[in-house]
Amino acid sequence: MDEVDILVVGGGVAGLTAAAVLASAGHQTLCIDAAPAEAGARDSRTTAFLRPAVELLTEAGVWDRLSGATAPLDTMRLIDAGGEMNEAREIADFHAAEISEPPFGWNVANRDMRQALIAQCEALPAATLAFGVSLESLTPRRACQIACLSDGRTIRARLIVGADGRNSAVRDIAGIGAKRTSYGQKALVFTVAHDEPHQGVSTEIHRTGGPFTLVPLPDADGPRSSIVWMETAGEAMRLAALSDAEFEQALNERSLDVLGPLRAISPRAAWPIISLIAHRLTAPRIALVAEAAHVVPPIGAQGLNMSLADIAALRDGIGDDPGAADSLAAYQRRWPELAARVAGIDTLNRAAMAGAQPIRDLRRAGLGLIARARPVRQAAMRMGLGVRDTRP
Repeated sequence: MDEVDILVVGGGVAGLTAAAVLASAGHQTLCIDAAPAEAGARDSRTTAFLRPAVELLTEAGVWDRLSGATAPLDTMRLIDAGGEMNEAREIADFHAAEISEPPFGWNVANRDMRQALIAQCEALPAATLAFGVSLESLTPRRACQIACLSDGRTIRARLIVGADGRNSAVRDIAGIGAKRTSYGQKALVFTVAHDEPHQGVSTEIHRTGGPFTLVPLPDADGPRSSIVWMETAGEAMRLAALSDAEFEQALNERSLDVLGPLRAISPRAAWPIISLIAHRLTAPRIALVAEAAHVVPPIGAQGLNMSLADIAALRDGIGDDPGAADSLAAYQRRWPELAARVAGIDTLNRAAMAGAQPIRDLRRAGLGLIARARPVRQAAMRMGLGVRDTRP
């Protein structure tokens, strides 16, 4: 029987980050994932990593491997276009310089981040990766969990980290329930080229169905941005089935021409939108992180940044025995904050979906209040973007 300090189940961006962070802290860590290593190469999504997440990745030796693959985000721009005409009627800019050293964060393609994480884990003596391997069972013991893997191995681990997504096997085996909410939405994700520079501005346009978000990417033969276009499921699938010419016309109508004409340069992928909060974060010798613990709609760059904050909290709370009861109790105290964030983002998403004109007008009024009230605007930035006021 093999022994490790920590078994991480799930080899996506969150699971690989957990492996790199915990191995960097000196814990012998095995990370397994049922998918092959090359599976992430098809992921067309990007993630805006905010400052706390970048600090964590830097400490783990990952961030330096991303040279040239990041696009800084200096300004978050929210546009309400919820009037009778498809045009901007309220614009609010949130500048990083108001509360911290710019930028707020950096946008990175998921496949580039995954490659950097795999490379760093392979360079760490305390980390081992095993792709194409799944968890079959867990048997609890006082000082460990006994994990049976699909490759026939039995692993004695002092802590199991469930980073295996919204349909987490670890969560199910641990008997931890979860509240799941479906919105009848999908997000279309793809990359566009445009002639006008994005100037480090990430833009969310709110009309109905959900936000339409343009996030800067590093230039490659000209400016590029990643698009996350949320709509009702039926409308999203209608858009996904359009011809290239028809889709480009719909795309440019929805974008309000904020970056000039947009040209889709990647395939369109559709992702279902849900929210989820696990009833608990822990069980004996088990901790849930990332989408095994919580899922939110892609609004305000919250999802993966919340996930990396889980990993930082777990790392900071564990000692020589990573699965000790007091360490897991400390991590469990994170749950009320996560539940509040999931509820808050649920409210924002429902407001973004609104079709009724009175609700859209109320949304506009709220955005205008935040835009014009400096203390409210700065408080919203600090809370939503996870940065402290670092100005002198």
